[in-house]
Amino acid sequence: MAPKVKKLYKSNGNRVLTGVIGGLGDYWNVDPTILRLSWIIISVFTGFVPGLIAYILVSLVVPTAK
Repeated sequence: MAPKVKKLYKSNGNRVLTGVIGGLGDYWNVDPTILRLSWIIISVFTGFVPGLIAYILVSLVVPTAK
């Protein structure tokens, strides 16, 4: 029997903007608040634009949970 494959989805229940960080929290079993704070800190130190572009791209590519 093959192992069950985990898939990344945008969260429907734990979303602030598009649900990307909430989905990552569900995928990694981590509190999304910690991930959101980390994302903000990384974006501030990289000049906002790379973090914003990455967030937009991920929100377009990752499907929404059913």
